[in-house]
Amino acid sequence: MKSLLLLILAGALALALSACSKQETATSLASPSVTAAPAAAATTSASIYDTVANTGKGFTVGSLMSAQAVYVIFEPQCPHCGKLWQASIPLHSKVKFVWLPVSFSAKSLPQAAALMSAPNPVETMSSHEESLLSGKGGLAAPDNVPDQLQQAIKNNAQLLTALGADSVPFILAKNRQTGQIVSYNGALETVQLAQLLGI
Repeated sequence: MKSLLLLILAGALALALSACSKQETATSLASPSVTAAPAAAATTSASIYDTVANTGKGFTVGSLMSAQAVYVIFEPQCPHCGKLWQASIPLHSKVKFVWLPVSFSAKSLPQAAALMSAPNPVETMSSHEESLLSGKGGLAAPDNVPDQLQQAIKNNAQLLTALGADSVPFILAKNRQTGQIVSYNGALETVQLAQLLGI
């Protein structure tokens, strides 16, 4: 009985540490799981993927010429997003990542805008996430965010809601091996991320 209780508590803790929600807490609404589109829902999943691809705004890193695009909706103040960023770096030579920022707080809005408009997104994002994960708060960015960037960040948040999630990071991609649309809500290690993406 005691070991069962410990197992349940460990599972709850793992769930709580997997994603950041709009309430700025380290919680996830549902257990993070890999979702591949079943055959009957393939058209719907493909249209959702296409909507994100066509309307999401962010910055692109990795193999820019890759036909495989991986969309990551993230929040600049989310430590789980920082861990996913670090896990994605070894895969930059194999796939194109498009990072779509959202903002759950006043502090993260200018950071999201600065990341979107950075001349060197890899360097800027790496520096930001290193600062965030070391407890220094991340990138210092001016508060005056242009309306166009504010709207793009708001639109990304609407995409997150349309995907049925309200926590980040949220990954949406096509698996290279199967061609299926896959999604994942939460952070992954590099090996797990590669498996999700089929690379």
